[in-house]
Amino acid sequence: MSHRQLIAILRGITPEEAVDVTAALVDAGLTMIEVPLNSPRPWESISKMRKAFDGKALIGAGTVLTEQDVDDLVSFEGQFVVSPNCDVEVIRATKRAGLQSFPGVLTPSECFAAIQAGADGLKIFPASVIGPSGVKAMKAVLPPKMPVYAVGGVDAENFDVWVQAGVDGAGIGGGLYKPGEGAKIVHTRAVALVDAYDQAFADH
Repeated sequence: MSHRQLIAILRGITPEEAVDVTAALVDAGLTMIEVPLNSPRPWESISKMRKAFDGKALIGAGTVLTEQDVDDLVSFEGQFVVSPNCDVEVIRATKRAGLQSFPGVLTPSECFAAIQAGADGLKIFPASVIGPSGVKAMKAVLPPKMPVYAVGGVDAENFDVWVQAGVDGAGIGGGLYKPGEGAKIVHTRAVALVDAYDQAFADH
């Protein structure tokens, strides 16, 4: 199963709405879905999503800050780890567990520390701080095959600008989902994001 390099960030999602919202995302073409651990009862949501979308989507945890979080994710059969920071011990624990690792980085030093620890992709966060020009400058020194995701300040309207700067994908939170919003609204936004992603890479 191939995946667009777009991570849907469902911060604040509840277990009661997790399956319906995930179904809307998958239908629109988004198949990498993150439940931040500061959401209500995140493990329950992850468990429900994994059972409902096994083989159709990758379900992971975000705001993963400790090795214990990684161990817990394994027990709930999560598939990838996203962090807001570059903690090499969390990255190493993630890789030992056989999961994909997307740590948060903002400087070249953090990027290379994450790569050395085994990261599968780099989450530039908050990307709005350094902007496309900052990402472009860092891409010039990073290994060409290391995927770079912009998170924070990226949406359907400006996605092409980030792609021109060299990002391979993005994580989208509030631009896709806000707590309490229904699956129909999420689906409409997800379709627009997928269209922007596909168009940006077709033009690039």
